Amino acid sequence: MKHTLSVLVENKPGVLTRVAGLFARRGYNIDSLAVGRTENPEISRMTIVVEGDDRVIEQVTKQLHKLIEVIKINDITEDEHVHRELILIKVNADPAHRMEIMQIVNVFRARVVDFGRNSLIIEVTGDEGKINAIENSLHPFGIREVVRTGKVAMVRGPKHKNGKS
Repeated sequence: MKHTLSVLVENKPGVLTRVAGLFARRGYNIDSLAVGRTENPEISRMTIVVEGDDRVIEQVTKQLHKLIEVIKINDITEDEHVHRELILIKVNADPAHRMEIMQIVNVFRARVVDFGRNSLIIEVTGDEGKINAIENSLHPFGIREVVRTGKVAMVRGPKHKNGKS
């Protein structure tokens, strides 16, 4: 099962390396990793998607807690949360197929962010299902390149002063 971990860490050089190294040393693959500063510039949030059973996630969580820069870890997999991913897709788009591609873009509420002579770069934001669906829909035209951000997530509801949602 895929688990989504929301990890607050000190915003310092080398923290990402230590966290990724911890996963690598234990032989766990990170399915998705997104990192960015929070509302507090001294703290970053890592959204880590990792596959494993409850025992594996418990082990990973215990190991993460040992890192001095880790402030807080939440497994938000079962919590009500909002999650998104961003993808940029460069697709072949000769003039004969451009309108058909534009229809797909509109159906998925995506945006064309670059027009080339024979290609388009399309930006899509959504959950993993939406991202996979548009990628599959554009595949017959010839995908030249893909860049995905990985999942970012936030628990629904108000944030209390003690940091709990």
